Amino acid sequence: MIRWRTMILSIVALTVTGLGVLLLGACSGDDSSGATTPSSAANSNVSSAKIQVVAAENFWGSIASQIGGNKVSVTAIITSPDTDPHDYESTPSDGRRVASAQYVIYNGLGYDPWAGQLLDANPARDRTTLKVQDVLGLQDDDNPHRWYSPDDVLKVIDQISADYKKIGAADASYFDSQKTTFETVALKQYNDLVQAIRQKYSGAPVAATESIVSPLADALGLNMLTPYSFLQAISEGTDPTAQDKATFDSQIANKEIDVLLFNTQNARPDVQRLVDAATAKGIPIVEVTETLIPEDATFQDWQSKQLQDLQRALAQVNGR
Repeated sequence: MIRWRTMILSIVALTVTGLGVLLLGACSGDDSSGATTPSSAANSNVSSAKIQVVAAENFWGSIASQIGGNKVSVTAIITSPDTDPHDYESTPSDGRRVASAQYVIYNGLGYDPWAGQLLDANPARDRTTLKVQDVLGLQDDDNPHRWYSPDDVLKVIDQISADYKKIGAADASYFDSQKTTFETVALKQYNDLVQAIRQKYSGAPVAATESIVSPLADALGLNMLTPYSFLQAISEGTDPTAQDKATFDSQIANKEIDVLLFNTQNARPDVQRLVDAATAKGIPIVEVTETLIPEDATFQDWQSKQLQDLQRALAQVNGR
């Protein structure tokens, strides 16, 4: 009886062993046909995974996406034209995005303080951060709208490219190529318009409803007649002084300005009153926005459209 029991146990053991060998063989066959072990999967991720990028605003996100090409995945937090970046309140999903990002881009200069707060609340040892304010060496009270400065945009492009090459060193030559193409091809119309307006209309008197376009006016050589204290007050959501209001009213009434640049995303009643007064005087209104419109536009298409509108308005007034 014991002998038969021993024989049965031996047969069971051999059967289990045989099945184990078959299963191992099947797993080995799967691996040779393309499945990966944990270690090989990790190695694959190192070489093929995209750099995860979060941009606080979509204008910086558009630039980052085009420089990174198919080696990056970019998510912008501020995308809707109806959202004011100054007053934005971050959400838990924003925090999760920042926490998992390898690279975060934000403006600084008091424009998006919530972005810095998200970074502080979600520390990550291996994350790279680009703060535009630091790249440009600006103070907290400087004009925050640096994406309206062509020279500053180029400096940010340089930094984004350099950071990509550090994060994804294996793709450094790809990022160099992307940067060159972006600067020489994608930005060509934008750069040509900046140069053409500067050459033809430098010194032309203009006004604006807030400080968003001040860096651009400087780059174009335009003469911004609106008191900067007025521009800054509207941008910060405070009331301009009575003297600044009177100066602006006088400039419109006497047609001392060729064009009024109007940020349509900040059309509070006192601003709309100025726009209506300028329209009544036959002064061309050029609409500008803080963020991409439409929200899926590229940085260069958005900016070029506004520059074309400005160029046409200046030509209408000056007859050339």
